[in-house]
Parts: sequence; C-alpha cells; structure tokens
Amino acid sequence: CRDNTLYAGYTKDLTRRLAEHNLGKGAKYTRPMSRRPATMIFAKRYLSRSAAMKAEYAFKQLPRREKELYLKTEPLTCTLPNVHIDYSQVD
Repeated sequence: CRDNTLYAGYTKDLTRRLAEHNLGKGAKYTRPMSRRPATMIFAKRYLSRSAAMKAEYAFKQLPRREKELYLKTEPLTCTLPNVHIDYSQVD
C-alpha cells in the first residue's frame, strides 16, 4: 500500500480485485486514501480456495521481516495486473 504496509487477500480475479481496492471498494483495510493506491507485488495460485485461505492466514501471522523474506524468495505463479485508476473520478 502507499503507506508502505503489506496487505494480503484472496481473489479469483487479480485485476478486478486490485481495481476495487484502489477505488476504495475493496477490503476495509485498503479503503483509506492514505493506503491507496495499492500495488500488487506478489500473486500465487492454489489448487483450492481452502488452500489459498490457509496460506493467506499463515502469511498474515508472520512478522514483517519474515513477510519481506517470503516475498523476495517465493516464486510468482501468476502475472501481476497493471491497473491504472483515474483518481480525479474517485471520492
């Protein structure tokens, strides 16, 4: 996020979800303007929603240093979206 925090979440559609976050319509965490725009820096595919949610929970339990190490060493398994938002149209 713009405030240098890390947000993790589950989605089936990376592009749609990033756009929602940046329009203030995503998770409560990303709604404040101080956190937007959010930039997607990592994505990974899982075989099931359950596996993805377990991985998300485990990631959220890590201290920031361990999250950063994970993000540097874990390979991407998805193409990251590049979503541009016209903020002049956003409240």
